[in-house]
Amino acid sequence: MSGRTPRLLAATLAVAALALGACAEKTSTDTTAPAAGSSPAATFPVSVGELTLEKRPEKIVSLSPSATEMLFAIGAGKQVTAVDDQSNYPAEAPKSDLSGFQPNAEAIAAKAPDLVVLANDTNKIVSQLTTLKIPVLLSPAATTLDDTYRQLTDLGALTGHPGEAADVTKRMKDDIAKLVKDLPQRSEKLSYYHELGPELYTATSKTFIGSLYALAGLENIADASDADGKNGGYPQLSQEVIVKADPDFVFLADTKCCQQTPETVKARSGWAGVSALKNNQVVVLDDDIASRWGPRVVDQVRAIVDAVAKVPA
Repeated sequence: MSGRTPRLLAATLAVAALALGACAEKTSTDTTAPAAGSSPAATFPVSVGELTLEKRPEKIVSLSPSATEMLFAIGAGKQVTAVDDQSNYPAEAPKSDLSGFQPNAEAIAAKAPDLVVLANDTNKIVSQLTTLKIPVLLSPAATTLDDTYRQLTDLGALTGHPGEAADVTKRMKDDIAKLVKDLPQRSEKLSYYHELGPELYTATSKTFIGSLYALAGLENIADASDADGKNGGYPQLSQEVIVKADPDFVFLADTKCCQQTPETVKARSGWAGVSALKNNQVVVLDDDIASRWGPRVVDQVRAIVDAVAKVPA
């Protein structure tokens, strides 16, 4: 197993596979915020759960690439003063050397934030920052699209952009509904394998990633391998299991981190006879988009739907 495996697993299980060091590519989804003045002015104080902000935050630190994308999408980008070292989208995000994997309270406090957004509570960082009187919003990895919409709504409320957050959420819902409604009805479901890394780690239907494929009516070959859920929805499959399952599609979410391509997959022992390879249905994904739960989820759904739509019913 390669040296990347612990890092990949930590990313997948702790923060839903935060980007593994690759730069995001430009995509077609419009995640820019509506023009200023398109919604009523927000009023403070505002509360989300146990967190209450007395005034609009102007020094936000985001230690989650998904949260970073959400903040910029809802028009709060100018309030963001620092993001973690994996937040590479949008390009104007103020990237720093702060880590979301191993957050350091002292380094975060040095940014003098009036709001910190985190995806996980590694090293009990939430209590450390709370002790320093720094407001913290914990937005864990989504498991459903509703989680994404809820986090957008929460960030909209806390940053003073509730109307813009509602607009982004509505646009996402509308776009996804439009993408999936025209898919042909099939008597038998098409199957797929989603690859997180060349070590053959994958995601089951119980995960956020898997839920997007379910929207397109696809059947996940990993579900049977993780029936007891002991791998948290992210099992490692064997070559034999994948080849025997003979998926109709292979979706590669390790093209930038690990340089996987349809050609490298075809060169693997025994894979040439898999239906996805024989029918040229190995789909190259953007690692970052495939691993985050922000507004660009629409692009991930589009990539799935486009692939499925090419197969005759």
